[in-house]
Amino acid sequence: MATSPFDAWALPGWAPAPPGPVEIETSGQASKSVRHPGADPEWIQALAEGLRDRRGAEVSGGGGLLPPHAVDDRASALGRVGTRFLDHQDPLRREALELLPATSALSPAMARAVLDGMARDWTAPRLRRLLRHELGGGEALAGFVDRRGRRTMAVAPRLCTQLVAGSVPGVGVTALARSLLLGSPTLLKPGLGDVALPVLFARALREEAPALADMLAVVYWPGGLEVVEDAAVRPAEVVAVYGSDAVVTSLRGRVPATTRVLAYHHREGIGVVGRGVLSDTGTASAVATEVARAAAFFDQRGCVSTRVLWVEAGLPVTPAEFAEGLAGALSEVEATLPSGDLDTLERSAVQQLRGTVEILAAAGDAEAADAPTLRHGIDAPWTVVYDPSGAVETRCVGRVVVVRPFRDLDDLWESVRPMAPHLQTVGVSGLGDRLEEVAAVLGCLGVSRVAPFAAVPFPPPWWHHDGRGPLTDLVRWVDLEQAGQEIDG
Repeated sequence: MATSPFDAWALPGWAPAPPGPVEIETSGQASKSVRHPGADPEWIQALAEGLRDRRGAEVSGGGGLLPPHAVDDRASALGRVGTRFLDHQDPLRREALELLPATSALSPAMARAVLDGMARDWTAPRLRRLLRHELGGGEALAGFVDRRGRRTMAVAPRLCTQLVAGSVPGVGVTALARSLLLGSPTLLKPGLGDVALPVLFARALREEAPALADMLAVVYWPGGLEVVEDAAVRPAEVVAVYGSDAVVTSLRGRVPATTRVLAYHHREGIGVVGRGVLSDTGTASAVATEVARAAAFFDQRGCVSTRVLWVEAGLPVTPAEFAEGLAGALSEVEATLPSGDLDTLERSAVQQLRGTVEILAAAGDAEAADAPTLRHGIDAPWTVVYDPSGAVETRCVGRVVVVRPFRDLDDLWESVRPMAPHLQTVGVSGLGDRLEEVAAVLGCLGVSRVAPFAAVPFPPPWWHHDGRGPLTDLVRWVDLEQAGQEIDG
């Protein structure tokens, strides 16, 4: 039975109708027709400018300050919508779970797990805790406060345009929730793989808080339409962009000089397993299961997803044996959280990697200490490569993990260093009293998060996203210096 297309936009009540919708097909587990507005830069710019002008609707009198209660009201409204995605009886959650496999290429089971993990951070208690962690509460958004020995005030952007990649569903909602929580009008352009949740969120927000919904527009358009993208970012005070290095570089060269660009470019996750969990097979097996789930979530499309794993050598459970256990764990995860669809290029990359490892193994001595080994699912994309020589490079998605041994911490640093520019999250286990030393050195190399493998897929909302505060990065601080005030230095 044919179903009606999904309209990939949600507009403020005051906005004009979108221009001539264009219909496209997704390539998820069940193909879905999606309609998006036609490419009209004038319409997009008018929408962005209209949102920017809404900033005055929430200020008090002519003073330009948000009412003290406003931030809590926004947290409550956003939280009411977020909670609906967690309610198994709510039609909003059911609609999201119907759309996600078709739009994000996740399996239904993975879609449920991802929605549960993402939506817990959209609840009012988590949003209020985010405010406390980042700003000490909402008072700084309503006027000057004493903060770190000074009188200062946080000013939200007059317009925040967010351009979000489609690799992980839910990132778009997290992005718009951050800026709306601050009181910043927001224009969000999601990627096709993340189109469903922000559109559904925006529609539900209109039911819960129409005035706040009038500060939000969610509009999808295909990537590469620079003339439309330029129209969306031109009126913005802050532009947040999530995407590849090439996407970020291109955008930075086109925004006005006075516009702040917050770039979340290509990042990768790795893992380190130390001697503390390699003394017996039972403990090692439990850790392998945690690593498998860290690699499997989002089908490895997330920048937190574990891709390369270093395992300490010289212990009863060897790195090669741990790789075998990891292969078994990935096979078991496949049974409970099946892989989603890979597109043609992604499938080809996995097959090419497997073929390369088989050639390397055949070219050398299979019994040699540095010989690579390969384990994979026959009909599933999960793949484990044991790579003692460090010769195998991969950028595959689809639950592909390369396992490498390390002798000591100096050996680990030298092995990790080439990945430094794109490192983000490191899953760890078994490091004991070396944990802080390892985390400190990894931090100096470029890592912004070190966490137990079980926590890897879902960072808390107040994490330092790519090393920066998710709310403090958005606001502009205003300092008040008064006559007679002592100035340090």
